[in-house]
Amino acid sequence: MQRHGALIRGIQWVVVAVYAFLILVPAFSPLPDETAHLWNNLTLAAQFVFWGIWWPFVLLSMVMLGRVWCGVLCPEGTLAEFASKFGRGWAIPRWMRWGGWPFVAFGLTTIYGQMVSVYQYPKAVLLVLGGSTFAAMIIGLLYGREKRVWCKYLCPVNGVFALLARLAPFHYKVDEDAWRRSYKEGEHGHRVIPINCAPLVPLRNMEGAASCHMCGRCSGHRDAIALTWRAPSSEIVELGDRQASAWDTALILYGLLGIAIGAFHWTVSTWFVDLKMVLATWLVDRNITWPLDTNPPWFLFTHYPEQNDVFSWLDGSLVIGYIVATGLVYGTILLVLLMGASRTLGKFATTERLHHLAQGLIPLAGAGVFLGLSATTLSLLRAEHVSLWWATDLRIAILAVANLWSAWLAWLVTRRYSERLFQRGFAMVWFITALAVVDSAWWLMFWGWTR
Repeated sequence: MQRHGALIRGIQWVVVAVYAFLILVPAFSPLPDETAHLWNNLTLAAQFVFWGIWWPFVLLSMVMLGRVWCGVLCPEGTLAEFASKFGRGWAIPRWMRWGGWPFVAFGLTTIYGQMVSVYQYPKAVLLVLGGSTFAAMIIGLLYGREKRVWCKYLCPVNGVFALLARLAPFHYKVDEDAWRRSYKEGEHGHRVIPINCAPLVPLRNMEGAASCHMCGRCSGHRDAIALTWRAPSSEIVELGDRQASAWDTALILYGLLGIAIGAFHWTVSTWFVDLKMVLATWLVDRNITWPLDTNPPWFLFTHYPEQNDVFSWLDGSLVIGYIVATGLVYGTILLVLLMGASRTLGKFATTERLHHLAQGLIPLAGAGVFLGLSATTLSLLRAEHVSLWWATDLRIAILAVANLWSAWLAWLVTRRYSERLFQRGFAMVWFITALAVVDSAWWLMFWGWTR
């Protein structure tokens, strides 16, 4: 990667060009009619690329390769770093360093994306993805020097990528002994070329793959950093007690296993439809009709009359309420179950054990988001009359593997806190119940509501 840096930079700008083309051109093109197909309509093709291929497999790449996407291919990262090269270079303010931004940014972006139907309409894509890219460039122009400040602190998916990258089978490992030796050699005139770590990772103290963008720039630095294979469970099990935080737990439980599930659920939920009918009837009976008006602008709630897809104020408010309520219900139930597992392993001296156990849910959380996004992939393929006989079996297989992986991680985590098999086994009962709760959400979406 270091030898072919010019080629990688060229690839980055090709990705930027393709990204810009796919979010700009469809936004100013007519919406597809019923005769349009993936192969003859740019809007449908862009929809398939973004939500059918791009995002699902970017998530998969985090688990398989670490954050190579972030460091090598992400157009936002490329543009943010480029803008930072010519920017003001201001110091990063304290408000930006707040640890809650990964959760808040993910939650707000997910909810807003559903309000404007980002998976279906190119104007919404331009607003959400294009707006995020524009914000990344502005942050780059203001803060840091040749850094990716946006990626480090404010990117809506930074927290999700950091969680999934902890499962990657390799990372850049720092040899502290070699690092110390390089300092001694430096005292005798050995010159060390400084490294520009764009995502602002403290290289000497770097552990794991959560923050590293895998760009390869630091490989071999001070003869102390090298790409190294590892067990996919090692970062969560061995470093989770130190790395895990309350905000990570919030992102896992209330974000990936709460808000994200709500965002995927509402479009197929019979409960959502029933609730809407009850509220609409209640409003009409009381002659309160303004919530049923369909005049919100498209950038607030979905408004495409030509597609017979228009949200009323009631529709939009219910979407927000349903997603938030789903997040609160699932997140709280899972939190209570994890608290039970943690308490089984010992008294509540700190929340460290709770947050560590929550890390065990990362495989199932990541698999769920992958399955939710791939629903768009399958719906687009189904519209093209592609045979999808394999889809149900594949979904079951993915959920089965993710459940087993999560359970295995939790079992290894419990060993860090107790050697007593009975105590660990009782804790696993709580954890497996949490897995069943998550599985119930996907059963409802793929089987329960679609019968």
